[in-house]
Amino acid sequence: MHSRMTLATARRVMQQLLHDHRTLALLFVAPCVLLGLLAWIYADTPGMFDRLGPPLLGIFPFVVMFLTTSITTLRERSSGTLERLLAMPIGKLDIIMGYALAFGTVGIVQAIIASMLALHVYGLDVAGPEWFLVVVALVDALLGMSLGLFVSAFARTEFQAVQFLPAFILPQFLLCGLIVPVAQLPHVLERVANVLPLTYAVQAMQEISLHVSISHTAYRDVGVVLLFVLAAIVLGATTLRRQTK
Repeated sequence: MHSRMTLATARRVMQQLLHDHRTLALLFVAPCVLLGLLAWIYADTPGMFDRLGPPLLGIFPFVVMFLTTSITTLRERSSGTLERLLAMPIGKLDIIMGYALAFGTVGIVQAIIASMLALHVYGLDVAGPEWFLVVVALVDALLGMSLGLFVSAFARTEFQAVQFLPAFILPQFLLCGLIVPVAQLPHVLERVANVLPLTYAVQAMQEISLHVSISHTAYRDVGVVLLFVLAAIVLGATTLRRQTK
């Protein structure tokens, strides 16, 4: 991997994102508005926003980053930009890491903004340290970014990329423990949930909201999510096609 080529790819993708105002609005405004709406809904129900807010603080950036990354990467394929890059003396991992660096930077900014608003404007109260809540939100955003890069290899149109949202994300949402605790799921579904990345992302957020100190479970969950991030980036590089079909 060559750092110069990786940084050049990241810089180009970042410049494109900064000129796409609609995408920026989706990335930075949508999660904040959704969290604000949730806080408003439960304004008269003490404790509900504090219980649901942390998991959704991880889920909202995760979903938005997944959708944005998969569609933007697919545009690179369909426009021929990716094919031209692959015709140059640049490795597949350089390209994927460049995308990951650009989208990851945006995801980190997104998670910080959403976390600060939730904690200091919407009144989210957690038992654990606030800085670790922000860290988990960052990791969840990176998870959405990396999975978006990976699944974009299997879509040929933007509509197909959007179809991955209900097919790939909604089952994880149902099984992650937000609606029903994972331990209370039917045995088969519990085993499925235990191999899904969003389960660990949500569980880490729940640990922060319930425990004053950072538990070993929270550290483990963050580590598992980071492993999923790395695995998705590597798989994204291996599935990168040299020809657009």
